[in-house]
Amino acid sequence: MDCISEGSNEILRARIEDTVRMCDKRGVPCFLGFLDLREQAEVRRMLSGVPDGSWRLFGGYDEAERAILAICPDYMDPAYAEFPLCAVALRYRAIHKLTHRDFLGTLLSAGIRRDKIGDILCGEGLSVVFLRKEIADFVCEQIKRVGGEGVTIIRDYTGELPIARDYEHLRETVVSPRLDVIVKTLVRCSREKAAELIRLGSVSMDHLPIDSVSAVVSAPCTVSIRGSGRYLVDQIGPETKKGRLALLARKVL
Repeated sequence: MDCISEGSNEILRARIEDTVRMCDKRGVPCFLGFLDLREQAEVRRMLSGVPDGSWRLFGGYDEAERAILAICPDYMDPAYAEFPLCAVALRYRAIHKLTHRDFLGTLLSAGIRRDKIGDILCGEGLSVVFLRKEIADFVCEQIKRVGGEGVTIIRDYTGELPIARDYEHLRETVVSPRLDVIVKTLVRCSREKAAELIRLGSVSMDHLPIDSVSAVVSAPCTVSIRGSGRYLVDQIGPETKKGRLALLARKVL
């Protein structure tokens, strides 16, 4: 496999190239991650010249935020690759409101590296953690309590998942799809303040930093604003009777 683009994160680039070489040498699918959203955006940019049919990002369910990269040999469709991940469910008394921070802190305190841990979905009395398969047995054997609450662990969980995240729906109109205009509208601040946030490096689009106030936002995309949160921009347009553009977005809560 070739055509990995230049000018990207060098450490991540080296890790991807190592994964590609291993796949070519062994002739079997090879995997990298879990990767966060920024790393996934870098992967997509790096592999922009590589056919989609030779690689895939997957985190255990369709809207996973942390995902494993699969690099597959030519003979194999990555849709059929068996990803080395495992869903582990933890049951506890619903009266205890355990949070993402509780679960992540417990796992990290047990000596598990962050790239071995995928999404953590928290519900009432049931939370599901996606893990690299090689550490699932360790977690099932060693983790007995989370946030001071006793937990019962179910390995290879296949039941219904807790809701991954909630959204605040936003419906506005904007004068143009420029980034400073979109940020102004999402944050509800002045255009000057929006431009300052962009120039300070506080704004990312599809998880990659953007420092140009005139960059064009094309829906669908993700706009992240430090200190404000992450927004899914679902639609820009059509034009209203007053010559403005309809904007539909969701703030991730």
